[in-house]
Amino acid sequence: MASQIVSAFGAVIAGVFACALYYWLSDKLLQIILPVRSGDVQRISANLKTHAAIRPWLFLGPALLLMIVYLVYPVIATFILSFYDRSGGNFVGLANYWWAATDAQFRQSIFNNILWLAVVPAACTFFGLVIAVLTDRIWWGNIAKSLIFMPMAISFVGASVIWKFIYEYRGADGTQIGLLNAIVQFFGGDPQVWIAMPIWNNFFLMAILIWIQTGFAMVILSAALRGIPEETIEAAVIDGANGWQIFWKIMVPQIWGTIAVVWTTITILVLKVFDIVLTMTNGQWNTMVLANLMFDWMFRGGGDSGRSAVIALVIMAAVTPIMIWNIRQASEDRGGH
Repeated sequence: MASQIVSAFGAVIAGVFACALYYWLSDKLLQIILPVRSGDVQRISANLKTHAAIRPWLFLGPALLLMIVYLVYPVIATFILSFYDRSGGNFVGLANYWWAATDAQFRQSIFNNILWLAVVPAACTFFGLVIAVLTDRIWWGNIAKSLIFMPMAISFVGASVIWKFIYEYRGADGTQIGLLNAIVQFFGGDPQVWIAMPIWNNFFLMAILIWIQTGFAMVILSAALRGIPEETIEAAVIDGANGWQIFWKIMVPQIWGTIAVVWTTITILVLKVFDIVLTMTNGQWNTMVLANLMFDWMFRGGGDSGRSAVIALVIMAAVTPIMIWNIRQASEDRGGH
């Protein structure tokens, strides 16, 4: 353990030192090639302008190189791979895309992803907004916010394990240790295998992500609500508006941009959801989503790089427009800067 801590600390120090050394050397080299300390004034002025144009690219160079290596190249390689067979050695044209269009499990995964998209972002945003409004009006609001935000610190796998105990089923005659089945049994009902119930099991899995992400939505929306001028609220009260009208006609319109950003951010996360489904059901009982289907085709049963590449491209195609819109919306909220 101690050696791992020392190694991690050493890696951080070495990384920071290497970055500082690169910036210093690149700036020094730029000054040697285009000197600004001697020569005629016109030449120095031209060199300073060139410095200003080149220096940002020098500093951003390593990041751009890493982005090309780890983002652009994998996208191109995945696109090429989607036209090859499971081994990646034989060209099969559009066969993998035809498989995706006709495969029942792929269609089920698409349906499940759409279901997640319809429920999770809306629920997280709604609960986050309601909680943000309510906790601003009570003296222990900051404590409540801390408790609601706490699940954000838990990994998806950790949260899934927690909820696995809530949904646990121990047989009709067994002692139910699962909280949900214990409550049902207490009121005279029959315990159920909740995560195996068709359609409903998807909602039980969604509850985990809603529990995790509501805190994120609450914090962002709470900050946006604090930006609403008090004079606007006071004027609405003087005009006779009740709390419901103030919420829907004053607060929501003024923070609509933030609501949209929160919504789309959670939407992008939902499109990539993987850990919860893998931990809770492993895609069984019709709970498979695209990310898990891609994982199955890539790493299980001998692997099929062609079909998994097609699924990866579908996920990317779904995420990209939302991400672009999110960036533009955030840019507009900052005044275009």
